[in-house]
Amino acid sequence: MENRNLDKALDIVSKLIQGENVSEKGANATLYQEYNTNAEVYDIVHMSLKKFNLNIYEYNNALFVGPKENNRVFGYSNEELRAKMGLKLNKELYLAYFVIYNIITLFYTDTVSSTYAEFVRLEDIIANVEKTSLSIIDKSAGLIMDEIEENSFKQIALSWDELPAATIEDQSGLRAARNSKAGFVKIVVNFLISQELLVESQDRYYPTDRFKSLIENYFDEYRGRFSEIMNGEE
Repeated sequence: MENRNLDKALDIVSKLIQGENVSEKGANATLYQEYNTNAEVYDIVHMSLKKFNLNIYEYNNALFVGPKENNRVFGYSNEELRAKMGLKLNKELYLAYFVIYNIITLFYTDTVSSTYAEFVRLEDIIANVEKTSLSIIDKSAGLIMDEIEENSFKQIALSWDELPAATIEDQSGLRAARNSKAGFVKIVVNFLISQELLVESQDRYYPTDRFKSLIENYFDEYRGRFSEIMNGEE
């Protein structure tokens, strides 16, 4: 192993962990080229990130990292996520996960097709959550679920159903809040924007390359049981 290659690889790892852009263009373009053209640098980067329990993804000539499951160093705990999103209860956090899932499915029904939705609006997200929430209640009796799982998904649906709706007219410039469906969705969307996963323009929400990279790699692998319950599949 050459010291130069080790230094370059660790530079890449360091910048990715710190959230810097490592892509074909920009300040770290030479590091991106090293990653793509130097096999030893490539291997060291992957080996190092594996030790950190991180996944690396490449999308649109740029590199991204994301924590693997149960990564307590680079991932968020439930308590940390509640604090970041201004939520008080775990059931609210689970509802937030549910909203995120629905946002993903609005953009991607699967990752086989290369054609995805360009943007979503707040009302699209609310309607999709409403639809899938009702499907849990209507279809859960026909699914084989253990008691804990069934209660968990029913609780998510009930948590959503308990929230009052906001009118479409109120949604433009709506304040993020825990006391309405539209306000709750706004909390989640604001969090995704803060994580550089979505960008907003004229009440439209567009996925970033970081979002696309993570979803294209995670979606088919991890949606399994959750998608089965949402869609009523056996």
